[in-house]
Amino acid sequence: MNNLQKRTITSIFLFLLVLFCLFINWQIYIISILIISGIALSECATLIWRIEQYPSTAKWMPFRLIAIFYICFIFLPMMGSFYSLGSVFIFYILLVCIFSDIGGYIVGKTIGGKKLTKISPNKTISGSIGSFCFSLAPAFLYYIFDQSEYFYSFNYFLLCLQISLVCQLGDIFISYIKRRAKVKDTGKFLPGHGGLLDRIDGLIFAFPYVWFYINGVPAYFEIIEGAISRL
Repeated sequence: MNNLQKRTITSIFLFLLVLFCLFINWQIYIISILIISGIALSECATLIWRIEQYPSTAKWMPFRLIAIFYICFIFLPMMGSFYSLGSVFIFYILLVCIFSDIGGYIVGKTIGGKKLTKISPNKTISGSIGSFCFSLAPAFLYYIFDQSEYFYSFNYFLLCLQISLVCQLGDIFISYIKRRAKVKDTGKFLPGHGGLLDRIDGLIFAFPYVWFYINGVPAYFEIIEGAISRL
């Protein structure tokens, strides 16, 4: 079985697993988020450890604490809060991220052209444009699915573009860390894909961004305050 076949099978399995975790019940959803967060944090810690093995990398030591804070106190609380908005909306944001990733891959491979950044040599400007264009697809799909509830809106399209931008920046950021760690993948958790962090590098930034977009910064402190009060 070649790498493309492995990637395809793994992608289909992950997609079906995500659907199950999203729509079955709250308990399965939150357990899956906890597992994903734990694996992502472990892979991130491994990358930072690798970077720290090289000379003149003392400045990366505090990054371990930053990663723990981000995963535990931003990503996790916000993903838990997202469930109140409904599984269909979570799936919508997920689709925007997926289509953005697909668009970047297809257009980038087909057209090629000038490189977007030296951090990730495989990314091109054409691929980035493809990501923006494909990220609009979920808005059209939801409109076709239920025109009475979903409609064309400039704000919807603008949000899709913003999510795509955050996904691309997240991808580049993780690529930068991998480059510093001198590794190709964040791990070997997913056959054909590498580590879990390789697949969710955009998601872990996109979902918190959307949460802040909808709720604002003050609501975040209310969540943290409520969590502390229950301890």
